[in-house]
Amino acid sequence: MHNRTSSRRRFLASAASSFAFTFIPRSVWGANERLYLAGIGVGGKGAGEVKDLSSAGATFVALCDVDGDRAGGTFQRYPDAKRYTDFRVMLEKEKNIDAVTVSTPDHTHAVASLLAMSLGKHVYCQKPLTHSIHEARVMTRAAKYYQVATQMGNQAHAGEPIRRAVELVRAGIIGAVNEVHAWTNRPIWPQGQKALAERRRLADQGKPKGLDWDLWLGPAPLREYSACYVPFKWRGWWDFGTGALGDMACHIMDMPYWALNLGAPLSVEAESGGLTNETGPDWSTITYRFAARRRRQHTRLGCRPQSRR
Repeated sequence: MHNRTSSRRRFLASAASSFAFTFIPRSVWGANERLYLAGIGVGGKGAGEVKDLSSAGATFVALCDVDGDRAGGTFQRYPDAKRYTDFRVMLEKEKNIDAVTVSTPDHTHAVASLLAMSLGKHVYCQKPLTHSIHEARVMTRAAKYYQVATQMGNQAHAGEPIRRAVELVRAGIIGAVNEVHAWTNRPIWPQGQKALAERRRLADQGKPKGLDWDLWLGPAPLREYSACYVPFKWRGWWDFGTGALGDMACHIMDMPYWALNLGAPLSVEAESGGLTNETGPDWSTITYRFAARRRRQHTRLGCRPQSRR
């Protein structure tokens, strides 16, 4: 137990310590050169990313996932790619990869991405970009320092419909926008007191055979495996996820934020119910207030990531 806990505490440090080395970026790749990628988290959402990028012409030379069963389909579809369970080992051994995709739970996004960037690898990381605001700032500085290309996986942002909507709003088609309301049906996983009760009932479950639970926990505090965390319900637990706001705000708030060029808010107010130290709330209403931009009046953006119950 001591070794596992000690190793986990060094998990983040192993990525941060590599910032001591100076990285000289590769030359810009030509249009006819093949891009060699590695996938970190290739079951679930990550499976789709590997498929999409492969279809676009990239070659995945390495695939990493802590759950061999959940990622089994991806492993079978790409038999030539080397398999790993620890991305640190993969990044140490696979010297020739150009970029990585990161599709792990929220709490390991920054750990994996920072290590990859420090080694000169370009990064495509799933949303939410990080587990905390601090991590997002560190990743922003790292991308600039190591001169690597980065992108957050917010699928709608890259599509035509949202770009067209931004153009229409900026063109004044709907007039001046002073207030925006955005909402979602999340959470569709347990949060609040109900989730805590479920954890007590399920905490003694044995982990699946193909899952390396210690690696899945990564930098998170040690706790026993439970089905109320993996594979999907981790989003509602503060140690692993960012709740409904982290899951959906980048989608539902993206268009108005982008179209109105809002920047940082002047103030944020929140009310919620069922909030606990372990999990997100049963419901919440969050109000952001922004300063005037380009002769617009003050804008009020109301987000309801969870409906009242």
